[in-house]
Amino acid sequence: MKLLEGKTALVTGAARGIGKAIALKFASEGANVAFTDLVIDDNAKETEKEIASFGTKVKGYASNAANFDDTKNVVDEVVKDFGKIDILVNNAGITRDGLMMRMTEQQWDMVINVNLKSAFNFIHAVTPVMMRQKSGSIINMSSVVGVSGNAGQANYSASKAGMIGLAKSMAKEVGSRGIRVNAIAPGFIITEMTAQLSEEVRNEWAKQIPLRRGGTPDDVANATLFLASDLSSYVSGQVIHVCGGMNT
Repeated sequence: MKLLEGKTALVTGAARGIGKAIALKFASEGANVAFTDLVIDDNAKETEKEIASFGTKVKGYASNAANFDDTKNVVDEVVKDFGKIDILVNNAGITRDGLMMRMTEQQWDMVINVNLKSAFNFIHAVTPVMMRQKSGSIINMSSVVGVSGNAGQANYSASKAGMIGLAKSMAKEVGSRGIRVNAIAPGFIITEMTAQLSEEVRNEWAKQIPLRRGGTPDDVANATLFLASDLSSYVSGQVIHVCGGMNT
């Protein structure tokens, strides 16, 4: 039997990158997958087709994850279409890097809203569904910089640190209802975003990693699968670092 057979997962920001890898991994293990992105464009529709190739149910939803009412409406639609939500992965995120002295209020607010408030929005909307089911797994996508910080990324680091605090607090709030809440802290992951960096910068990053390579979206997806499945039935309030030993 597949690890997520019969379960329904909701993955935010999953049209590309790490979110897409997670959605594909879940489908390959038998899960029905609802995913969100800011718009359901041709790229998102192609992702939808790739997920559907595993033979499970899939649907993409246009969602401004930072908008509270929009999120509630999307979650209501998912429950209507799929009947339940067993797994929530808060993956939606952006960067707007800059040194604090030059950072604008807009850059700060945008990153905090998309990265952290979106997780609040989805957890707030999904928790009642999982409480009625008396089961569920919520996974927040944090980052190693949410633990260690990073110059030029005060807004991003703050948002990702918040994802960890949110996960740990919610684990204490809803554990008695059979709901587990955890966080994943990826390190340097090779995605479309990081691929834009120069080879020199990527090589410098690799030197800081004990395994001497950047991670792949599948590396993160594998850890997410563990937290989503019953293999982690006694794991809650934890942070799994997927960073090649970068944060030790």
